[in-house]
Amino acid sequence: MKVLCTMNDQVVTRFAPSPTGFLHIGGGRTALFNWLYAKRFGGKMLLRIEDTDRERSTEAAIDAILDGLKWLGLDQDGEVIYQYARAPRHREVALEMLAAGRAYKCFATTEELAQMREEARARKEHFRYDGRWRDRSAADVAAAEASGLKAVIRLKAPQEGETIIDDRVQGRVVFPNKDLDDLVLLRSDGNPTYMLAVVVDDQDMGVTHIIRGDDHLTNGARQKQIYEAMGWAAPSMSHIPLIHGPDGAKLSKRHGALGVDAYRAMGYLPEALRNYLVRLGWSHGDKEFFTTKEMIEAFDLPQIGRSAARFDFAKLENLNGHYIRAMPDAELMRRLEETLPWLPQCVELAPKLDAELRVKFLAAMPGLKERAKTLIDIIEGGRFLFAARPLPMDAKAAEIIANGGKAHLAVIIPRLEALPEWTSQAAEAAVRVYAEEIGAKLGLVAQPLRAALTGKSTSPGIFDVLQVLGRRESLGRLKDQAG
Repeated sequence: MKVLCTMNDQVVTRFAPSPTGFLHIGGGRTALFNWLYAKRFGGKMLLRIEDTDRERSTEAAIDAILDGLKWLGLDQDGEVIYQYARAPRHREVALEMLAAGRAYKCFATTEELAQMREEARARKEHFRYDGRWRDRSAADVAAAEASGLKAVIRLKAPQEGETIIDDRVQGRVVFPNKDLDDLVLLRSDGNPTYMLAVVVDDQDMGVTHIIRGDDHLTNGARQKQIYEAMGWAAPSMSHIPLIHGPDGAKLSKRHGALGVDAYRAMGYLPEALRNYLVRLGWSHGDKEFFTTKEMIEAFDLPQIGRSAARFDFAKLENLNGHYIRAMPDAELMRRLEETLPWLPQCVELAPKLDAELRVKFLAAMPGLKERAKTLIDIIEGGRFLFAARPLPMDAKAAEIIANGGKAHLAVIIPRLEALPEWTSQAAEAAVRVYAEEIGAKLGLVAQPLRAALTGKSTSPGIFDVLQVLGRRESLGRLKDQAG
């Protein structure tokens, strides 16, 4: 089979997820690191879907991965490569190693392997295949085949010495070869194993730098042995620490071990999530906020730490809030509309979002985004813009209206009705005069306005709210609560 490309001096990275579920947040960070490294050095990031597990791989998962990468802004170079479609090429390499004496047929039965595992457990050791078919004669192999036994093909791995990975993140990692057994290359049904497929695909794709989680470090040693058996130069390897929760435990759903799509549904901006992920395990001085251009210019592998990064929702929220406040109002409005289908708790907004409501949202955006940490916060903060009258009151707002609020509204409403022009400045001046008359602070008499106009005790600047809602709607809501 023709290889996909040839090795050259250009940096080539790859992201190679298994389509057995969503794009995990850790996978998103791995993709980001690969993408940044390729961009930094003028190279390419390729995307390979490792769909050899046919029972667990699904089209829905593939779609979720592709959509998640697109949302994060991590575009691959070239067409997506599907590992399963390359099985004939993987078999070709295994048979080449077999013919060259660098692999062998193994006829160990399921029962024999089970016994080996049981004996290893009894010795409190990790299971290692004992190599019983490694040096068997051609006659033994022929006899086994004649008896109908099915063989797997195993790598004839070195038994002495060491396999060394000079890892760009972990440093020099040494594996005694006595601890690495003869791994299976081809199963008895002729299907290639993950270990073989990864090496062949990386070689044929011209991958120069492998950047992946450190849970693959031992796999790296095994895969290097396949490279050496084929006489191929192994790519540079960088095994990045996994992401843990704030408590140092393995990342779980309660910590944030969710799919990238879940973060979109929680109202995070992709550039904020990108910025947060790049700082999980990688540092560049004390700098916290990076544009995409700055990330590309600064990113390099030696700056990745060896310790597990800790996921912190509070930091992500604060970072997202920074991006929300920095984004132009019109662009933020566009993002809000674009994200609505992903926000299940905000579905009632979509059918109401006509031209008039868009104008109101845009006018209110400066005040809405000031307190917001997510897009959902903006919608919740702006719910008064599209709520039907009479507005439902939260507990604090209802208390404000009940405890003297009605009396203040009864005086303020006629004064607002008499305003010659409906502006935030004119409304504030009228309310301020009333506050001075009764010797009260402006906030005291503004609170009933806020409660009546928004149904809440907190909101954007209340006089801005009056202007955004307009004369008719504002007076209608005030009278609903004053009556």
